[in-house]
Amino acid sequence: MTPLLVLAAVTGGAWGFVADRIGARWPAHEDGSTRPVDWRTLAVIVAGILAPTFLVLRYESDPATLAYLGVLVVALILLFATDLDQRLLPDVITLPIVAYALLGFAGGLGPFVRTPGDLLVAAIAAVAIPGLLYLVSIPFGAGAIGLGDLKLLVGVGLLAGAARLVATVLIGALAAALGIAILLALRRIRLKSYVPYGPFLIIGAIWALTISRGL
Repeated sequence: MTPLLVLAAVTGGAWGFVADRIGARWPAHEDGSTRPVDWRTLAVIVAGILAPTFLVLRYESDPATLAYLGVLVVALILLFATDLDQRLLPDVITLPIVAYALLGFAGGLGPFVRTPGDLLVAAIAAVAIPGLLYLVSIPFGAGAIGLGDLKLLVGVGLLAGAARLVATVLIGALAAALGIAILLALRRIRLKSYVPYGPFLIIGAIWALTISRGL
């Protein structure tokens, strides 16, 4: 285990705790309350440890890519926290990811979308896949998939490319199915309970960025 790997795990866990506390307060709850530390805190801390650890394992030999994707992971962990707590992926975080992806391409920092052709394919996928998911969700009623989820996918698609966007959605769907099955078995939710999809998409995105080799 390298010092950088240890540093990533420790700082990631610390950021997970901070992100959870931010998500418990912001955006402000309608009743002005602040959620106490609970199981969601642990979930965000675990995500905060694992995401940068996987990132270092994959990109330790490429510091530029590690730094570039590290910024995205910081944002994803905060989104993980806000969606778990408030079922919300704030525009103030999701929309800058889109800009960050485009700036990364323009600056030659993006490891996945390198050429104008790559960007064109990524842009088409970043519009088509969220759009298709939205259309598929319509019969299930409002809230089946949120606009925040769709905006997150646009940013991930532009940054990670079409193949990894598909991987994000597929792994996210599998994670959601597994997570919901576990929660149902533990009787933490009911069949008609609303479960935020964003955390599962974020799991899929982290998988696509750090483990997946594309499709």
